[in-house]
Amino acid sequence: MTMSYWLENAWLSSGPASRVRVVTEGERISSLSVGAQPQAADKVIRGLVMPGFANTHSHIFHRALRGVGGTGSSFWAWREMMYRVANRLTPELYYEFALAGYQEMLRGGYTSVGEFHYLHHQPDGSPYADPNAMGKAVVAAAEAAGIRLTLLDTAYFSSGFGAPPISGQRRFCDSSAQGWAERVSLLTDTSMMRVGSAIHSVRAVSPEQAEIVTSWAVENRAPLHVHLSEQVAENEKCADVWGVTPTQLLARSGVWSPLSTAVHATHLTESDIAILAEAGARVALCPSTEADLADGLPPLRSFVRAGVPLAVGSDQNVSSDALGEIQAVDALVRLLSQRREGLGAAGLISDLSQVGQESLGWPDAGQIAVGRLADWVVIALDSPRLAGCALSEIPRAATAADIVEVIVAARTVARPDTDSGRELAVRLCQLCSKVRAEKP
Repeated sequence: MTMSYWLENAWLSSGPASRVRVVTEGERISSLSVGAQPQAADKVIRGLVMPGFANTHSHIFHRALRGVGGTGSSFWAWREMMYRVANRLTPELYYEFALAGYQEMLRGGYTSVGEFHYLHHQPDGSPYADPNAMGKAVVAAAEAAGIRLTLLDTAYFSSGFGAPPISGQRRFCDSSAQGWAERVSLLTDTSMMRVGSAIHSVRAVSPEQAEIVTSWAVENRAPLHVHLSEQVAENEKCADVWGVTPTQLLARSGVWSPLSTAVHATHLTESDIAILAEAGARVALCPSTEADLADGLPPLRSFVRAGVPLAVGSDQNVSSDALGEIQAVDALVRLLSQRREGLGAAGLISDLSQVGQESLGWPDAGQIAVGRLADWVVIALDSPRLAGCALSEIPRAATAADIVEVIVAARTVARPDTDSGRELAVRLCQLCSKVRAEKP
């Protein structure tokens, strides 16, 4: 189907441009001209159109823990509550919850999401009749919402460096790394979904198991993500057991390559950062979650100096504001460097869109250009918040509240300007109560 648009302003690879006319064929841009006049058949879009934002790291069921208050002084105390929520989910409830969560995500500007998926089996660890029932629930929810999905099917085998899984982890675990690979190979890509892979952590996956997961990713040219050095305790235990850092241990298994994304990467040494940079790996930062869980400050200045590409994710979904996540990274770069330029507005959009989309296996998204996917986020420019802002600085000033339309595959999938979100809010409230086993 052919569609034509006249964009009052659009963020192109060269920066903001005005009076941009775009024609799409199917889900892709077939022609683009700047300084054009609108044609009678064009859909006119006012404001600033940005390339769709990528959420490179999500645990959608963690959304149930938003706003429930403190659950202890550490990440490890929070994790126990998360396990209780995880074990209440069935494929049917998971679908309902993921659908609502992804609809909220779209309203926050994300047009694609990497779901770091490890709820594979029944709570006692036994497989469902369909071994991918839980993963397929996520796939169906993303399709119904209209968001692009990379299902980062996660390998998980141990409660910590070879110890057997505890009760809260049994549904996360396959019988073996080979069993994981066989199960994941039953899933297939679609136009809106990519099958990716993930290593939960060096705690949960041994070097030998990591090699099998990596081989599967390389053979299938699939994204490979891994939780890396989020907690000091993980680094200390890895050093005790293996005598090296998690980054170095994973390097031995051949994990790091341009297919790879290190999630969090909070407590890395300069040598670790050099390994990632040399391999062409990316880093996915999740500042709202890392702050909520008191993980620590990532070595952002070193990442920037080494040229490690940065992306962002919502992780436990304490927030669904894509611009807020990348603005938090930019603020940390400024604070740590004591220099005002930070990532630069163009850098914010590159990291939020292009780098993130590449991390998820959507290299043809992330830019408004001929041949690219027509995935866009429309920012209204008429709010008091943005009054007086130069177009070039909008990425540093806008929030999710300024998003009025979200388009994926040349199709409108969210209209926050005309839909207040009240029905979605009621549904999310009911689902959170159900997942937490509270009275609705």
